[in-house]
Amino acid sequence: MLIEQMKKEFPNSMIKANEPLSLYTYTETGGPADILVLPKEKEEVAAMVRWINEQQVPLTVLGNASNLIVKDGGIHGVVMVLTEMNDITVNRHQITVQSGARLIDTSYAALEAGLTGLEFACGIPGSIGGAVFMNAGAYEGEVSEVIHTVTILTRDGEIKTLKNKDLEFSYRHSAIQETRDIVLEVEFHLEKGKPADIKMRMEELTFLRESKQPLEYPSCGSVFKRPTGYFTGKLIQEAGLQGKIWGGAQISEKHAGFIVNIAQATATDYIELIAYIQKVILENTGVELVPEVRIIGEDL
Repeated sequence: MLIEQMKKEFPNSMIKANEPLSLYTYTETGGPADILVLPKEKEEVAAMVRWINEQQVPLTVLGNASNLIVKDGGIHGVVMVLTEMNDITVNRHQITVQSGARLIDTSYAALEAGLTGLEFACGIPGSIGGAVFMNAGAYEGEVSEVIHTVTILTRDGEIKTLKNKDLEFSYRHSAIQETRDIVLEVEFHLEKGKPADIKMRMEELTFLRESKQPLEYPSCGSVFKRPTGYFTGKLIQEAGLQGKIWGGAQISEKHAGFIVNIAQATATDYIELIAYIQKVILENTGVELVPEVRIIGEDL
């Protein structure tokens, strides 16, 4: 069997068969991965990708799965979760972070070092790799503003270092979405700041987030990209949809831009509710809501 071969080839990695991805997603939904692997070193990731290519097996790479929905049929092939690769190193104005580290933890490492530029990220739960993939941002800040270089692994198994301009960043977009390269490491360049000011700003943003977002429930974060000239939550509120329940999923009563898992929701509940919101908003306002959340995997 493929999994036995893989365990022999990579004895230092945790490798599991038919692992429920609901254990790894922030929505707590999603079917199983045929094979799930959690590598710890970038060289191991490179060797694995080359080996998986030789076996001609599909490969899906995940980080913290905080802005992601995995369908109820799960994911065929190998699912590689990079959260074990989470080292954060500070050297003067530079922070070098492995792709599986959380953006939140990176922002607090910057605070400890008295570096400013990542305060906006103090409430973003995604991994560094995911943050690069979608140019994560909040409160008028985006990671593209402070990224210097990104070390990637091509799907052919070649390690390369890209400069900021090579990533073609724009709103919730990077070139990684097209190339499907795997982010291994990111180098941030920040400025020296006053720790007291940095801490005050992060406390202010944390208060705003905790008072406005439904952090008490599993969710996939902000569901839709913000349409030009509109606020998504306001559109959903004005359509009378806030609080609507679909299976075990609900449009949050605290923030209409979030869908929360209130009663053992399935990925299908989420996906159908997203489609319903899009349909109602388009009919009512002519505004087309585009999902920010990624939806991947197989239907049941």
